[in-house]
Amino acid sequence: MKKRDLLNLSDLSRKEIDGIFALARKLKREQKRGITHRLLAGKTLALVFEKPSLRTLVSFETGMVQLGGHAVFLGPGEIQLGVRESPADCARSLSRWVDLIAVRTFSQKILEEMALYATVPVINALTDLFHPCQVLADCFTLLEHKGKLEGLEVAFIGDGNNMVHTWMQAAEKFPFSFSVACPKGYEPSAEITKAAKENGGRIFVANDVSEVVRGADVIYTDVWASMGQEGELEVRRRAFQGYQVNQSLVAMAKRDVSVMHCLPAHRGEEITDEVLEGPHSIVFDQAENRLHVQKAIMAWVLKGTKGLRGKKI
Repeated sequence: MKKRDLLNLSDLSRKEIDGIFALARKLKREQKRGITHRLLAGKTLALVFEKPSLRTLVSFETGMVQLGGHAVFLGPGEIQLGVRESPADCARSLSRWVDLIAVRTFSQKILEEMALYATVPVINALTDLFHPCQVLADCFTLLEHKGKLEGLEVAFIGDGNNMVHTWMQAAEKFPFSFSVACPKGYEPSAEITKAAKENGGRIFVANDVSEVVRGADVIYTDVWASMGQEGELEVRRRAFQGYQVNQSLVAMAKRDVSVMHCLPAHRGEEITDEVLEGPHSIVFDQAENRLHVQKAIMAWVLKGTKGLRGKKI
């Protein structure tokens, strides 16, 4: 069987995403009933992380343990990709010892080089270009709260970053519309935007927040300065004035709007405490679902979307 990688959402078909969600739903439901499963017994996950992490690290490591496997963490001190050792040599060596590699790094090219040379599956645990595990968990969370993705109006307020790029790819898979409001000069990649539109995504990019938020079913935001952009923080704070998700902005959306944030949040900057802790927020449901969806992703790359007793879901 050809190895499966998850480098961005283009690696998944709609049918495969539905299968991952079905397995995640089952694993979540049965875990809450105290039922455990050893789908990945005897398997080892290497976590190659060049960027700091809370949710991604804990959810991957915990998920692997809950499925009967174990994880090995390799931080910047152990592996300096492209400095101490080439991504290719790192991937080839790890492939001799482990069954699965999750990579959290700055460069999508480093991730793709590791996937090219690894003989075991490679998962994108975040790059500067894409964050597929987060957006899959987000879509799963919306299915729980809205009952469907079809027809939703999703509005993203803030930087045209890796989250925006991945949501654009999600809009290629599901018939919802995805609109982005960002300051001039902070728009998403023109190449990724063009590809998403050509592949059927209903994508709209604007600088005016009200254009995007009015009538939205979902409001999504993220930090104004991502990891590696700390030196730009003051410039970005000035640029993003007027792009805060606050109560006035939420009032422009539908009455049952859901507010989302991938975390960590800088309260008082891109989102207010009032909104983050308010009745529309589903932020911590998103965080929880990272665990369940990533368990299903790991099962998919290693075994396919099969049920807990070997039957198709």
